[in-house]
Amino acid sequence: MLSTLNVPQREAAKYLDGPCLVLAGAGSGKTRVITAKIAHLVQTCGMSASNIAAITFTNKAAKEMQERVGHLLQGGASKGLTVCTFHALGVRIVRQEAKLAGLKPQFSILDSSDTLAIVAELSGGADKGTVKQLQWTISGWKNALVSPQEAEKLVDSEIAATAAKLYPAYEQTLRAYQAVDFDDLIRLPVHIFETHPEALERWQNKLRYLLIDEYQDTNRGQYKLLRLLSGVRGAFTAVGDDDQAIYAWRGADVENLRQLQRDYPQLRVIKLEQNYRSTNRILTAANTLIGNNEKLFEKRLWSEHGMGDPIRVIEQREPEVEADWVAGRISAHRFEFRTKYNDYAILYRGNHQARLMEQALRNHKIPYVISGGQSFFDRAEIKDITSYLRLLLNGDDDLAFIRAITTPKRGVGAATLEALGNYAGARHKSLFAAAFETGAEQHVNARQLEAVREFGNFINGLEYRAQREPAGVVLQDLIRAIGYESWLYESCEGREAETKWSNVSDFAGWIGRKGEEDGKTLMEVAQTIALISMLDKEDEDFEGVQLATLHASKGLEWPHVFLVGVEEGLLPHQASIDENKIEEERRLMYVGVTRAQRSLTITYCARRKMAGELRPVEISRFIDELGAESVQKPDRSAPVSKDDARAKLANLRAMLNGGKS
Repeated sequence: MLSTLNVPQREAAKYLDGPCLVLAGAGSGKTRVITAKIAHLVQTCGMSASNIAAITFTNKAAKEMQERVGHLLQGGASKGLTVCTFHALGVRIVRQEAKLAGLKPQFSILDSSDTLAIVAELSGGADKGTVKQLQWTISGWKNALVSPQEAEKLVDSEIAATAAKLYPAYEQTLRAYQAVDFDDLIRLPVHIFETHPEALERWQNKLRYLLIDEYQDTNRGQYKLLRLLSGVRGAFTAVGDDDQAIYAWRGADVENLRQLQRDYPQLRVIKLEQNYRSTNRILTAANTLIGNNEKLFEKRLWSEHGMGDPIRVIEQREPEVEADWVAGRISAHRFEFRTKYNDYAILYRGNHQARLMEQALRNHKIPYVISGGQSFFDRAEIKDITSYLRLLLNGDDDLAFIRAITTPKRGVGAATLEALGNYAGARHKSLFAAAFETGAEQHVNARQLEAVREFGNFINGLEYRAQREPAGVVLQDLIRAIGYESWLYESCEGREAETKWSNVSDFAGWIGRKGEEDGKTLMEVAQTIALISMLDKEDEDFEGVQLATLHASKGLEWPHVFLVGVEEGLLPHQASIDENKIEEERRLMYVGVTRAQRSLTITYCARRKMAGELRPVEISRFIDELGAESVQKPDRSAPVSKDDARAKLANLRAMLNGGKS
């Protein structure tokens, strides 16, 4: 196994004499190193897989890693291995140590729309933009392990002052619901370990070696959790790339790389510089570009894939022309070189740039798939069904109670819920518990209270089954019992109802399969549902051009990449220019460049619509920073090349002759 690795990869896989930082350049085989190290720990060092944890940032990365380890460790040797995201590990810790956090083991995990609703209510009718800023500010504090008391001292703006006032009430509301938000899944384990040494010892004995993927994306809380779990021995390998640190806006702290060296003076740093993805022209441009940033660690990517074609830079008149040219170029290139549509990706800085690209691809009859769109779990119909699952899990989850009892409508309206809410508030009980108290009869209309109690009895009956019977069967029965399909067709226009019902059916089928594969009841599947991204189950066999933001493209690769809208104000983004934060934008450009295996085409527009009128824009500084050596100078107004013309002509002939492209 180790013999298939190159020299630095092998060193990284075998090194166990202390903490290790593997600086893995783009396309340098970091997943191979992590999986090889796990296999080495089990097969050569005799460590039990149940004492090893590999921590990733996405469910997809965890799944891929688990599969690769399964191939390396045959015959059940990988049994008990923990491969999961930071947040999934946090859930396990908090569930096991729930009592120490003042929670019951079946607490609810609230997503961002739930927490937004709480902040909106606490802020007393602030506009949506302000509510989002308040939510973002509180989340930032929690990521940085800042308590409500400490937050008051950090106030530096009007928004921060309001957020600091709301923060204690926000925390009280979560606890009243017996719920946590995503930030708590890191913050609470840290708090538990810092205040209960016996709990920390329990987990240090369980997880004796840690491997952290995408280390440059960790925030302060995640770094603290790593330090606590790995103990004084520093039994961990962190794998990351400072050149791909692009998540500062969501709390990631590239400073954690520098901090590692301070906290662990004996840290072994190993660089992976051989790239297995791209041609040397692409890598030379990437190295030249990122060389303009202040470097924590010097490294230069190289590959054995030859020089390859120059990077093409194309100027277009305006965005509509740019989109049409890219679609036409993909069509011609695919016809000429007999490639597949999923060999191509179109990458851009912001989601708003996707609309014109989608339109142009549709006009050219090119199939496509788009990343970074709405999560499956954010769809209203899926949130309707998951509100029932959350309530089965945790009767104290008032948000889930309100959504479930009112969807589909069952004669319980706002006035009833308000009366019940006033009574529940006075009694310090959840809505569910308050409804069954004798005192509720004095506060809620008798007929309405009967409807609420009938709903409560229905949930209680389902809860008994959800702990014992197959997940799929119970969920299908729940959906039938509430009449969700007929309610959809009554309340939505035909095609919309059809789409929503199809999504619900997919979801129910998926839950059933998940329950069967993992041997879990509906109750057990429901416990982790807020952490499972349905996007992970996208059809990977779908043949289409990939549209993605640069952030969503990290970790992916394609033979042919089109990087569009590379202009001052877009990439780098205007906000980062104004705030003098160009370095992260440069890393974002670097990520885009290093997604390409064989060819990279960069486009920019001479004019773009701003405030309703077309205005001239400047070519991005990053294009010059790629260096002259690898880049074919900008084609002004992009005249059609001979290659394009030949391919288009051949394409037309084939269509006229009825041939298939």
